[in-house]
Amino acid sequence: MKYRINRKTGDRISEIGIGSSYMFNAGMDEAVRALRRAVEGGVNYFDLAAGDGTSFPIYGEALSDLRRDLFYQIHFGADYSNVTYGWSLDLDTVKRSVDRQLKELRTDYIDYGFIHCLDENSDWDGYLKNGIYDYLLSMKEQGVVRHLGLSSHTPTLIRRIMDQVDIDMLMFSVNPVYDFGKGTTKTSRGSVDERTAVYQRCEKQGVGISVMKPFCGGQLLDASLSPFGRALTPYQCLKYVLDKPGVVTVLPGAQSVEQVEALLAYYDQPEEALDYSVLGSFAPADAVGRCVYCNHCSPCPMGIEIGLVNKYYDLALAGDDMAKQHYLGLEKKASDCIGCGHCDSRCPFGVRQSEKMQKIREFMGE
Repeated sequence: MKYRINRKTGDRISEIGIGSSYMFNAGMDEAVRALRRAVEGGVNYFDLAAGDGTSFPIYGEALSDLRRDLFYQIHFGADYSNVTYGWSLDLDTVKRSVDRQLKELRTDYIDYGFIHCLDENSDWDGYLKNGIYDYLLSMKEQGVVRHLGLSSHTPTLIRRIMDQVDIDMLMFSVNPVYDFGKGTTKTSRGSVDERTAVYQRCEKQGVGISVMKPFCGGQLLDASLSPFGRALTPYQCLKYVLDKPGVVTVLPGAQSVEQVEALLAYYDQPEEALDYSVLGSFAPADAVGRCVYCNHCSPCPMGIEIGLVNKYYDLALAGDDMAKQHYLGLEKKASDCIGCGHCDSRCPFGVRQSEKMQKIREFMGE
């Protein structure tokens, strides 16, 4: 397992976490074994926006003795009054739901307390008006909630809330279907530019992104369901997500030990198994000519990490001064480019990297 630091909180978080949407389907014994195996494999971050309230006792049984070494994100607005998942902006309902979750999880604190699943301006207005946000803040003041999070699919609303609230973690749906505008209106909101701006803002401000829907609900893994007409592997999807600026952890679901083992095998894959450059043939017009940091152009004859150079450049353009400092600390920079064109011939997204290296060199003041 590899780990990333959430710069806002200092937490050391596993790149691969576990989502809980369908944990309950496995039954208590298998789900407990799966969660224990995940922790043994280095997973330390869990999302508790469960698809069914019966998931919480499973976590309590499986992980209560390891709780101090783990991070839970719990959602203020997820309702389990009828056992199955529901969404509520009623304050009393939210309070009952949070109390129930803490009891069944066998814990007395929440690492990341989330403003839950807001996608419309009216959702946020209701969250404020009904006192749910104040309740979340009061729980933080009491020390029950340690850090604040936000869950949303909508870049414009994310921007509005981040302008008003100092959050520490954003839960955002990240996958090429949504980034390329091929999903449903509800789940894949935002243009390429708007979604890119979310990644860049989080990176600049040190707000970690915990990723939901990395496989687009399984669509990306099935050619007959994929909007691209071609399946990707889980490992290509995970690599795509982890290459995005701001991302700290990705939260696929797992219901069994076998599924957990498959996720942990991500780190055993050869580079070619992680290569998602095939997406270049699916990219919409507004994504062509943009580096997505896939590193399909590697290796550079001069040893330049082209994807990383581009990532720092894009972030610096967006006003991230720290990104520029990171760039200047690289052993090989854009100024080392000899213009051989090797990267140009290999880029599936049509980026003229040899020309871009000159722009980066000038912008960075080399």
